[in-house]
Amino acid sequence: MTIRLYDSAARGMRDFVPDKPGKVSIYLCGATVQAAPHIGHIRSGVNFDILARWLAHRGLDVTFVRNVTDIDDKILVKAADQGVEFWRVAQANERAFTAAYDGLGCLPPTVEPRATGHIPDMIELIQDLIDGGHAYAAGGDVYFDVRSFPEYGALSNQRVGDMWSADDADPKNAKRDPQDFTLWKAAKPGEPYWNTPWGPGRPGWHLECSAMARRYLGRRFDIHGGGIDLVFPHHENEIAQSKARGDAFAQYWLHNAWVTIAGEKMSKSLGNSLLATEMMKRHRPIVLRYYLGTPHYRSMIEYSEAALEEATSAFGRIEQFITRAVELAGPVEPAMIPADFAASLDDDLGVPGAVAVLHQTVRAGNTALSAGDKEAAIARLGEVRAMLGVLGMDPLTEPWVGAGSGGKADELRGVVDGLIAVALEQRQAARARKDFVAADAIRSQLTEIGVTIEDTPGGPRWTLS
Repeated sequence: MTIRLYDSAARGMRDFVPDKPGKVSIYLCGATVQAAPHIGHIRSGVNFDILARWLAHRGLDVTFVRNVTDIDDKILVKAADQGVEFWRVAQANERAFTAAYDGLGCLPPTVEPRATGHIPDMIELIQDLIDGGHAYAAGGDVYFDVRSFPEYGALSNQRVGDMWSADDADPKNAKRDPQDFTLWKAAKPGEPYWNTPWGPGRPGWHLECSAMARRYLGRRFDIHGGGIDLVFPHHENEIAQSKARGDAFAQYWLHNAWVTIAGEKMSKSLGNSLLATEMMKRHRPIVLRYYLGTPHYRSMIEYSEAALEEATSAFGRIEQFITRAVELAGPVEPAMIPADFAASLDDDLGVPGAVAVLHQTVRAGNTALSAGDKEAAIARLGEVRAMLGVLGMDPLTEPWVGAGSGGKADELRGVVDGLIAVALEQRQAARARKDFVAADAIRSQLTEIGVTIEDTPGGPRWTLS
C-alpha cells in the first residue's frame, strides 16, 4: 500500500509517509464564524472527512484537528451592527456550522478548538518570535518581520519584493515593512481584549492556527489542509510564524478548490452564496454530500441545479440497487473494497475514479439481480456498502438510515418533487411563449399552497414557505 498526495508546497505528488508509524495527524483550517455556512464552506469539511475516513480505513490512527475562528474583524463588525456581544454572533454561527457538518454526515473531529480558548498559547508564541528577532511591538500592536524569514513566499511561490502589502491595515504606520503582518492587534474602544506584555488587544487571524496546531499536534505533524484561497497569505504566514519559532510544522499541504457560481467563488460578499441549511431543505443531505464529495477535491465545482439533479439521479441509481438487493438478501454487511476503488483513493484521494468503480459495481449488481443470481448480487451489495462506507454515504448506516434512504416519507417527497417539477415546466413553457398571465397564475397557485419560487440564472428554484 502506497498513498500518494499532491503537496501544494512541493507542487507535485509525494508518497505519504506519516511522521509516526501507524498514526496520522491532520490540521484543517475550519470556520470563521461571522455568518452561517454556505455549501462552499462545507465542501472542505466533506473533502477532509473523506480523507480522514480513508486513512483510518488504511489502518492509521487519525488525529484530526479542525479549528474555529471565533474572534476576528468580521465577527466584530457583525456584532456591532447587531448591537450584541461578539461571542453571541460567533456561537450562533458555530452552531450553524456544526449542524451543517453533522447534516452532511461529517464525523466530528478529534478536537475542535476555538481561538479564544488559546490566548495564552498565542502570547507565548509571540514572545518566542520577539525573542528570536522575528517580531516587534509597535504602538500596542505586534508585527511579524517577514524579511527575517528567508523562506517567506515559498508555499505560494512568490518573492517578498513582488508582493502587495499585507492584507491587514496599519493606520498607525507602525510597520517596518509593508509586507509585515499583524500578530497582535491593540484594543480599540468597545472591542474585546486580553492583557499582554504589549498592552491589551486581540489576536491577528494568522496567529491562532500556529498556536493551536502546536498545542494539539506538536511541533511537527503530517497534513495541513484548507481551501486554496488560504494558501496566501494565511498559510504562508502560519509557516513563517511556526518555522521561525523553530517548529517543523506541517509536512504535507493539501488544498481543496472552491464551489463557484458563474465562474466566481461562492462568497457572501459577492451575494452568490447558497446557505447549507437552505440547501439541505431543498435537497436530501446525502445527495448534497455526493454532489460536494465526488468531484476531485482539487477541482472546482461549478454550481448549477442541473448538476445537482444529475447527482440526485446518480445517487438514486445506487440506492435503487441497494433497495432491490436488500429486498432479496437483507442488509448484507460491507465486504472487501475492490482493488481499483482503493487504488483510486490511494492516488491523491481520487474520488472520481473510485466512484466510477462504485457505479460499475452497481451495474454488475443490477445485472446479477436481473439474472436471478442471488450470490453475485449479495457479493456486489457487500462491495457497494464497503465503498459507500469510506465515502460516508452508506444509506443503511447512521446518520442516513431512516433519513432519506427509503420509506413512505421519501416516496411522498418524490411525488411532491415530481408534481412541482411539472408545474414549473408548464410555467417555463408559458414564459417561453410570452404568456406571462398563465406563468404568473401558476406561480400564484404554487405560492398559495406554500411553495416559493425563485427565478435564478440557473433556472427556477422552489422552497417550502
